[in-house]
Amino acid sequence: MCGILGILANKGPISNLLYDGLLVLQHRGQDAAGIVVCDEDKLHLRKDNGLVNDVFEKEHIHNLRGKSGIAHVRYPTAGTASAAEAQPLYVNHPFGISLAHNGNLTNAEELTEELYKENLRHINTNSDSEILLNILANELENNRTNAKDEPNLKPNDLFKAITGLHKRCSGGYAVVGMIAGYGLFAFRDPNGIRPLVFGKTDTEDQFSWGISSESVALNSLGFDTVSDLAPGEAIFINNSGEMFKEQCSDNTKLSPCIFEYVYFARPDSVIDGVSVHQARLNMGTRLAQKIVREWPDHDIDVVIPVPDSGRISAIQLAKELDIDYREGLVKNRYIGRTFIMPGQSIRRDSVRKKLNTVEHEFAGKKVLLVDDSIVRGNTSKKIVEMARRSGAKKVYFASAAPPVRFPNVYGIDMAASSEFIANKNTIEEIAENMGADKLFYQDLEDLVESVKCEATGPQEFDTSCFNGFYVTDNVSSDYLEKIEKIRSDSSKQSPSISEESIGIHNQG
Repeated sequence: MCGILGILANKGPISNLLYDGLLVLQHRGQDAAGIVVCDEDKLHLRKDNGLVNDVFEKEHIHNLRGKSGIAHVRYPTAGTASAAEAQPLYVNHPFGISLAHNGNLTNAEELTEELYKENLRHINTNSDSEILLNILANELENNRTNAKDEPNLKPNDLFKAITGLHKRCSGGYAVVGMIAGYGLFAFRDPNGIRPLVFGKTDTEDQFSWGISSESVALNSLGFDTVSDLAPGEAIFINNSGEMFKEQCSDNTKLSPCIFEYVYFARPDSVIDGVSVHQARLNMGTRLAQKIVREWPDHDIDVVIPVPDSGRISAIQLAKELDIDYREGLVKNRYIGRTFIMPGQSIRRDSVRKKLNTVEHEFAGKKVLLVDDSIVRGNTSKKIVEMARRSGAKKVYFASAAPPVRFPNVYGIDMAASSEFIANKNTIEEIAENMGADKLFYQDLEDLVESVKCEATGPQEFDTSCFNGFYVTDNVSSDYLEKIEKIRSDSSKQSPSISEESIGIHNQG
């Protein structure tokens, strides 16, 4: 999972806006950050591993002069990721294209071979973002009309290239890019798995366009949201501020990743017309209703959230059950999100540093802890232990999401499925393993209904990590076996198993 951002304005520089936008998107990636801007027809790039504040200093932002640019934050995915794989990426022909990408291609191995054998293009990293960039460049080179007679880029040339890209690529991907001297572009995969939204500001003498993974980044920068990109849709904004839009796929269906609403997205974002905050409130309502159905004579004294993404569901759950809500776990905000940290030992150590209890909120009480989801269960187990050490009489646990049992292949590097606590374990066995007196999971049907709260929003979702159904048709058992090998913690720590050796690429 990554965050992408693009801005084009008639007055610059816009590097400060890109920097501020990346800070808002920092929750989507803490491993690397990058910005590339275009000044006339010259590109200026700064990227490196690290947090946004670590990668960019005042002098970097000062030197990134230009009126258009794109930016990216990355979190660690399968295997290791070098600074060379930090984005944006660039290719000099045709025109000079830079690109930033969020998602994952499920046919990356085949595309790498195809690019080399048929298109004579060499892929130098393990990033499938480089594959996307080279396919786009190749399609643009091959699909330009009257290229010899008319050297300038036409919007339709770009749209034809993106149409060709959709026919070759499979998976979940949202892309923002820039063509040196021409303008900004963006497109979304035919299933709309990864989010992408654009907005605009317009006054008498000044305009600016913004494109982002989440609406909150645009709102914080003063943009008025225009629309989410539709599945398969592409936009091109030239340097004069003219926006062109085209549907570039014949076979589209809006099926966004439901885990965006559960965990990844900020609650103040709106994705495909659905408020993430409202969706999480709905999850709390549905979860409370399930608890009442299954345990009508419950003895819960207090509801305590696991901060931060479990908080909104916990507030609504407590309201529905008419039980006190308390903040009993205090988060150290200078520790990153443990879900997106590589290696179990790092995550385990981070949990101890990340959370501390307010003991009197637990002492002598029967406590219901509410989290957004449970993946490996190690963090949840540690939190249950902390609650008991703080004097809780009983510790119950509730997850706003269903049991995670299958790998996500569209841009979320959760873990090897064999490491999921729900894999081959019953609810009772999971509760025992975590040390909880009772455990409740959201039903998948209730989760879907929680997000389908807007009639104009998505009616179908990618729920593959819960039910194993993949919305693209090329996710084979062989591919899932490769995912299993590369995502296990033992493999991540072993030099003998690499992305190259089994054909898995780092996700954008």
